[in-house]
Amino acid sequence: MFEKLSTLFSTDLAIDLGTANTLVHVRGKGVVLNEPSVVAISRNGNQTKVLAVGRDAKEMLGKTPGNITAIRPMRDGVIADFTVTEAMIKSFIEKANEKKYFARSRLIISVPAGITSIEQKAVREAALGAGVREVHLIEQPMAAAVGAGLPVQDARGSMIIDIGGGTTDVAVISLGGLVSSQTLRVAGDKLDDSIVNFVRKRHNILIGERTAELIKMKIGSAHPLDDELDIDVKGRDLITGVPRQITLTSIEIREALSDCIRQIVAAVKATLEKTPPELSADIIDRGIVLCGGGAMIKNLDVLLSEECQLPVFVAENPLNAVVDGVGTVLENLPKYRSLLL
Repeated sequence: MFEKLSTLFSTDLAIDLGTANTLVHVRGKGVVLNEPSVVAISRNGNQTKVLAVGRDAKEMLGKTPGNITAIRPMRDGVIADFTVTEAMIKSFIEKANEKKYFARSRLIISVPAGITSIEQKAVREAALGAGVREVHLIEQPMAAAVGAGLPVQDARGSMIIDIGGGTTDVAVISLGGLVSSQTLRVAGDKLDDSIVNFVRKRHNILIGERTAELIKMKIGSAHPLDDELDIDVKGRDLITGVPRQITLTSIEIREALSDCIRQIVAAVKATLEKTPPELSADIIDRGIVLCGGGAMIKNLDVLLSEECQLPVFVAENPLNAVVDGVGTVLENLPKYRSLLL
């Protein structure tokens, strides 16, 4: 009886808890929330107070006074600050749950494929502490494959590359499991750091992470473009200490990103080397699917196709592939229960 009542008054949720962004899917409604994984807090002695979460907090990044800090509690796909992550999850659940009579929800949450049992426990406890009734975990590459429409439960090989904010997950999937996989702590954040470091060394200009992210999105590329691009950016001159504007080209940014891109290509090749021959034949026929924010880097699919000698496709909705997959599992739990950790 209690189970029926709690289901009636609760809202089942699926969350893509990303290092850069958190997306929430509500059962029967689809994706209702997409906000940065950022929390603004003020510290007064030993007391910590949450001031803003999500988009409002991201606006404060790099602009806060001494007693206020805008932080990202997720690092490299795992929890770096447990208390702040719990507060962030609770805030997002409350935003997604429009019902005023809030009841404890059932939650499915995505985690990187290489996550340890201790890290799994931290995610579960943070979600339970935020007020949910029941927590299930699913590996991000599996969720991304479901979201991209791949037949993960068939006896056929499917390969997915999910480049998020903190991790890159590369996996070959068959019969509802990861046959071979690799998780790389090189993804969107490291690409942004590479741009910051490159601009500092090449131009003696210091830029913030939000500016680096904008540069990556506007002119970042992994392979020469037909028409090279440029962008004007503002930063602080490290020699004079005053603000200065410079123009960066897509050729320069490609050079800045080259080391990180090379590591991603190496992880893809290493995963292919560990794949059984029968599944390799399926991948030759079906190709590789690319998703996540990193899939938006221009010509990354072209570079991977050249390096691996395989067809590479960008998912139809690469930014939402993981949350769409977690949402599909939530909506069809009996069918996909075997995919959960």
